[in-house]
Amino acid sequence: MKSASNQSGMTRRAMLKALTASGLCAAVPVRSVPVRAYEKERLTASLQTDWKAAVAAYLESLSRPDGGYAWQDQHRSHLTPTFAVIGSYRALNRTPPNKSRLAEFVRTHHPAQLKKLEQEHREFEFQQIQSLLWLGEDPSAFREQVLSWKKPKGYLKQYEQHAYPIFRFQLTVFTCRALLGLPLSDLSQEFIDYLNVRRRANGSFNNIPAADGGEGHVMNTWWGIEALRTLGRTDEKKTETIAWLQACQLPNGGFTYQPKPEIAGWDDVVYTWAAVRALKQLGAAPTNRDECVSYVRSLWKADGGFADRPGWASNPMATYYALDALDALDALDDAPASPKLPPARSAPLPADLKVFSIQIEAHGRGSPAEAVNLARALRIHLWGAKNAEPGWIARAQELADRDKVPVTFFAANEEYGTWVDTPGLGTYSHTSDIIAPAGADFGPSLANEGVVSWPEFRRRRLTPLEEAGGRLLWQFGENEELTRIFLDDSLQRGGYAAISTFHFGNPDFTNSEPFLNRHRLQLPFIALQDAHGGEPWWFADMTTGFRTVFLAREPTWEAWLDALRKNQVAAIRHDAASGFETWMHGGAPEVLEFIRKRENQWRWWDNPDIQRPLVSIVAVTPQDKFEVARPQKGVTIRVRTAWENTAQGLPKKPITELVSLSIDGAEVSPTLVAKKRPGGAALEDHYHQFHIAEPMPGKHIAAARVRVLEMKTESDRTVEFVVVAK
Repeated sequence: MKSASNQSGMTRRAMLKALTASGLCAAVPVRSVPVRAYEKERLTASLQTDWKAAVAAYLESLSRPDGGYAWQDQHRSHLTPTFAVIGSYRALNRTPPNKSRLAEFVRTHHPAQLKKLEQEHREFEFQQIQSLLWLGEDPSAFREQVLSWKKPKGYLKQYEQHAYPIFRFQLTVFTCRALLGLPLSDLSQEFIDYLNVRRRANGSFNNIPAADGGEGHVMNTWWGIEALRTLGRTDEKKTETIAWLQACQLPNGGFTYQPKPEIAGWDDVVYTWAAVRALKQLGAAPTNRDECVSYVRSLWKADGGFADRPGWASNPMATYYALDALDALDALDDAPASPKLPPARSAPLPADLKVFSIQIEAHGRGSPAEAVNLARALRIHLWGAKNAEPGWIARAQELADRDKVPVTFFAANEEYGTWVDTPGLGTYSHTSDIIAPAGADFGPSLANEGVVSWPEFRRRRLTPLEEAGGRLLWQFGENEELTRIFLDDSLQRGGYAAISTFHFGNPDFTNSEPFLNRHRLQLPFIALQDAHGGEPWWFADMTTGFRTVFLAREPTWEAWLDALRKNQVAAIRHDAASGFETWMHGGAPEVLEFIRKRENQWRWWDNPDIQRPLVSIVAVTPQDKFEVARPQKGVTIRVRTAWENTAQGLPKKPITELVSLSIDGAEVSPTLVAKKRPGGAALEDHYHQFHIAEPMPGKHIAAARVRVLEMKTESDRTVEFVVVAK
């Protein structure tokens, strides 16, 4: 197992090594470190002498021992940044090091290897095929898979109301066939029709049929023009398309996603890349070509990479987009403007900060007593109760306060049935995951209120939520074009306060939606439990396996919001899904470094102070309305042993077995209750119970002993309960 302290990405030493290997010996800072005045001139001169070597050095700083390339903060490579690095080397007319090993990584590291994806993300096959061709390798192994794409694959209706497929995923059938030299003559007419109906009168394309309304999107327009190229149809609506693309250019030279968009009308390197590539395909160029070239060059950073937009950090995909855009503009020969040198290192984080844990969308139903016991054992300071039953949060907090467990419960709801429509892109669910302090009036959900626009959602849902001290969280969205708009608008005007990464159903959303990495330093990355099942106890694999941590002096709600605002937050995973390695997503390097150095405050594996409980024992009374085995009178002692759980919060395989149960020192014989799910063999619940019909007034102690099946070791747990005389 790897310690979290070994999971850092690019270091200064690694950068210097990469620069030396690339022939650029100047010390290019990786983190924000002070640069003396006399060093600035030398550094700038060195970069300008061979700026392409500086870019290559940056690319090699992303190289990892597994044979691929990674995002800057990650120790694991991923197909998408690997594709970006290979494409960047091609633009620079350079050959990547270790080409054969790199090709093997591309062949064997489709993101679905981590977990089968719900949808076919055909863009990943495109990245594999294109990368292999760039490397001069044979991609023919993908022929049968591409030929199996017979028709557009509808999207899941629980995510997009009309089941409209994601445009770029479907259009890869054209580009991949062309790349593999496969014929288009036998291509299903359904694909041709799918493409045709999504073209607007102005020549642009978007995700939904033109008849359903909405302007085009510059990225979808590029995918559409690429498909038309393979069909030999680029002359169709050529004049209109050129005019539309040119109208997407902003005064600063960069492009946004459509002319004069109503929301999130920022410039971006990917919008600029898509526009200039499409214009070149049509034999045209930006109206203000020189300003466009200057804009792209201005995105060059002192570490050698390019950023998504001015002021942002570099990343591999932005670097690829920038280099390929400059290539399309015939502007790769001249050096970019002098990169903006990093500022002096910011003040160190206060030494008195601590690392606290928060679980978002953990259970808000089932046993409050077991939720409190899990919070105590796992050192969870803030517990977000998902869609809690009325009174559940108050009862859980009452038990925590009574037993002096330092946990605060709050509302963390997934508002199922909320549909937000964005013209041209579709009508999507999973847009409203909210957190708010317990007892706050954060306004009504828009679930089952019909379809709302994004401006209406902001007014009716976001405004009352934020006024109550709550925040909106981004769970997931595979439509990159749509997700970028929502998140960019949030950066401009407030909205989504954080982005989900680790999740109960997806080990890591940044694996299946790698474009999220562009926002790493702009919005905090969090883990989202999204609890399923009826009982916290049967979701313990997930509650134990990953969490969000934040920096604060005290684990209050206000301190949590302050950490979100400052991006002093990280998501951490260490469980079977991660291969029992430590995965971490977070913001600035100094925040991650601070968290790693204080691992003893949050590490839940190999740590005697923070461990998953092996048995639950609860004294259930007639007043405990949220507890299973609630008696009409007396007290029922309920014992649940530890099991491996399904992702849906059901017992799967026992970890421990009950050895004995005693009450006030006398051993008793409990009854086993094993409930199966209706119509199936899967267990829904599994516990032992012993009922005391007429307990004596006073204090009592119940003790359960369990045996760990694999290790044959035993563990005890007791519960104290008091019977009041009538």
